[in-house]
Amino acid sequence: MELTTLSKGIAKKLKLLVERIEQSDIPPSMLDETLNIATWNIRDFGKRPRSELAISLIARTLYQFDLIAITELRDDLTDFKRVMRLLGPDWQFVISDWQSDFGGNWERTAFVFDKRMVQFTGLAAEAQPDRQKIEGQYISEQSWWRAPYMASFKAGNFDFVMLAMHARWGTRPGREQELASFAEWIKSRWVDNADSVFDEDLIVVGDFNIPRIGDRFYQALTQSSGLQMPLALADIHDTAASAGNKRYDQILHRARLAFSYADKGGVIDFAANGLMAALFDDSGIPESKWTYELSDHFPLWVQINTNNELAILDHLIQNK
Repeated sequence: MELTTLSKGIAKKLKLLVERIEQSDIPPSMLDETLNIATWNIRDFGKRPRSELAISLIARTLYQFDLIAITELRDDLTDFKRVMRLLGPDWQFVISDWQSDFGGNWERTAFVFDKRMVQFTGLAAEAQPDRQKIEGQYISEQSWWRAPYMASFKAGNFDFVMLAMHARWGTRPGREQELASFAEWIKSRWVDNADSVFDEDLIVVGDFNIPRIGDRFYQALTQSSGLQMPLALADIHDTAASAGNKRYDQILHRARLAFSYADKGGVIDFAANGLMAALFDDSGIPESKWTYELSDHFPLWVQINTNNELAILDHLIQNK
């Protein structure tokens, strides 16, 4: 990440964030061995210009990982491009188009990655609800407020598809129905048509507006899809910079082989112990706008093993 152009004042603030990141106990990733992935809802990213301080803080947070799914990225990419310039030439992205209505909130999804650690392998597509033929037209009876977006990647000898979603908020019936239909869509491809998918290994991430692990919304997402949560995230109960514990964000998976997630996962909590105030209280930005500078969600992360050679060989020996 480019640091030499930072002012002294921003450097001091960035140091505070780096100290908090170090307290988050994120292990280093190793080329062809492990990969640090994350999902982060960056609040209204692109709706209004952010300060230079905020752009630096966001870039440094992303820099901590190898592959990040960003939700709530807006149609205007000016600030996103500022972040990418700070990350430097080793960083690339795959990005969706925006949904141009109030339900879709003019949002995009982006996968940002360090090309030294992970490679994009060719698939990038928006998921679409299944359609039925009605009076000669093919129409879906299900509306996803924001189209889930997927892309394929490879790290080490591990190929996978990452699928990100920013799920509906609001009334319970609508939210639950959307999550359940998304789960059925995953089942229809990764279970019912497993021979046709681009890759059998699937990692599903994003902001699903699920208040608690195990509640009816979580069950709607996981029951028919077969998605599982890495054990490293079982004790994470809060991913939001607000009062109370809200587990809105998820990292879930379907695995072709019994490859193991590493035993590390968590969040970068930049709201605890007054850090937000330390970052912004002398910036001239009112407290009510601090989460619009950084975010109202924490990055949720997990480390995965990408060297699965022995598991692949065992599978071949047992099945051939």
